[in-house]
Amino acid sequence: MASSNGWSSRPLRDCAVWFSGGTPNKATPRYWGGTIPWISAKSITGFFISNSEDRVTEDGARNGTRLVPPNTILFIVRGMSLKSEFRIGITTRPVTFNQDLKALVAVEDVVPAFLAYAIKAKTDAILGLVGEAGHGTGVLPTDRIQSLEIPTPSLPEQEAIAHILGALDDKIELNRRMNETLEAIARALFKSWFIDFDPVRAKMEGRAPTCMDPATAALFPDALRDGVPEGWPVLPLDEAAHFLNGLALQKYPAVNGEPSLPVVKITQLRVGSARGADRANLTVPESHRVSDGDLIFSWSGSLLVRQWAGGTGALNQHLFKVTSDRFPQWLIHGWLRQHLPSF
Repeated sequence: MASSNGWSSRPLRDCAVWFSGGTPNKATPRYWGGTIPWISAKSITGFFISNSEDRVTEDGARNGTRLVPPNTILFIVRGMSLKSEFRIGITTRPVTFNQDLKALVAVEDVVPAFLAYAIKAKTDAILGLVGEAGHGTGVLPTDRIQSLEIPTPSLPEQEAIAHILGALDDKIELNRRMNETLEAIARALFKSWFIDFDPVRAKMEGRAPTCMDPATAALFPDALRDGVPEGWPVLPLDEAAHFLNGLALQKYPAVNGEPSLPVVKITQLRVGSARGADRANLTVPESHRVSDGDLIFSWSGSLLVRQWAGGTGALNQHLFKVTSDRFPQWLIHGWLRQHLPSF
């Protein structure tokens, strides 16, 4: 078959050899704790796949799972995340993988990275194929995704396209790592200033607080009273901020053909996107709508606190929109993160 740009195309089933994964017996110690990554849904955090919290031994790789080579495409076919996102990536080293993923090894005339990007480009169509198993788990039927038509230009064209997109993904990965570093720095500073009170203790000892300009240092007292910087109030979180609970948005069903809002649930908060979300009609009160920059706290199930950046949406139950008239958002955000493990 030929596409509109003159490229030939073929069903995805004919672009690669398909493999299923599995889980070695977790009651067998010699299968686990090795050096070979065992990839699951939580391991696919970016386009390039090279590591996992869970690892198997060579014995484990031969018993109950499957070892695939570098340049193998992995994507999720079962899991809660499929309700809102399609996770796909390509391996940069030999890995094993579990039964919730499929592995594709590209055929000879298809460049692996090009194929991965071609599949990823069909994310919206793929999410439309997702069905539902028990307990709301998303399931992607293999036969349906295999029927998707994939453009197959010449090998030089595939390689050129993969090179350009790969450079962009390299930049995305670099930015992700930089964000992780900045996040770690922010957490360390918050702990130093507001948990350990290092600037106050330095001033008590006659030292200038480290890594701090004089104007900022002047904001910190030079004494502690009952273990807290003198003059600083100590408040419960629910007095420092307002926690607005979301709504049962099934009471606001969207109507086909009419404007609607994406429903922001825990899944959307986790991935930072409303793509593929359920919809609610526009009678959702303004107070229960979320916008970019709002601080959202998931208090049921998965405990998360994030600054939302996925566009305007409707706040579902089990999520709080957190605001404060007394304190800046960054301070409330920091305290929520600090207390999250104890909730």
